[in-house]
Parts: sequence; structure tokens; C-alpha cells
Amino acid sequence: MTSEDTTAGSAPDVRDAPDHHRFEIHVDGERAGLTEYLDRGDQRIFFHTEIGDQFAGRGLATALIHGALDETVRGGKRIVPICPFVAGYLKKHDDFADSVDPVTPDAVQAVKDSRG
Repeated sequence: MTSEDTTAGSAPDVRDAPDHHRFEIHVDGERAGLTEYLDRGDQRIFFHTEIGDQFAGRGLATALIHGALDETVRGGKRIVPICPFVAGYLKKHDDFADSVDPVTPDAVQAVKDSRG
């Protein structure tokens, strides 16, 4: 658990759900939130994050984003932070600075194209 996490019970569990192109965070077996991504070459474009209202205020977004970015970098991918949650995390935490690529019009279009 992070110092910001005030959940009772088990520690939050962040896991990749590659078939759904997202990382999920689970608390006591229940999905509390997710961050969606699109893989394009050596980049992972993060474009949407959400935490369920009943889980708000527990530091879960921070835990989710940290876990997702850590696994992304360990997997050899670069981070493209279209999602405001991800971009905000990266502004406050420089531990991933060497693995971040700028958001480009191409990246934004790739997400739009993937969403139909």
C-alpha cells in the first residue's frame, strides 16, 4: 500500500489486462479502476483512466498509474501520456522521465482510429 492508500483489507492489486488493452486495479477482488492504452511500435499510449466513485480518495489512481508505468517501462515500451491522470502523475514524479515521449497529433489520431 502507498502512504496515500487508506483502504481497509488487502493491498490494491494492479495487473495488466492485455486482451482489453488496459491495466486494472483491484481492491478486495473488485475492480476499482482502470487505465486504457494503445500499443504502437515501441510506444504505449495511455489515453483514459478512471476510478470508481466508491473508491475515490484512496490514492488508487496513483497506485494504478505507478504500477502501469512501471510495467510498461520494464517491458521496453515508451510512455505517451495523452490521459490527464497519467500526464499529471508524470509531472509530479520524475522517475519515468527518461521513458516519456511527447504527445503528437499522430498519437492522438491513432487512439481515435482505434476507438472506431
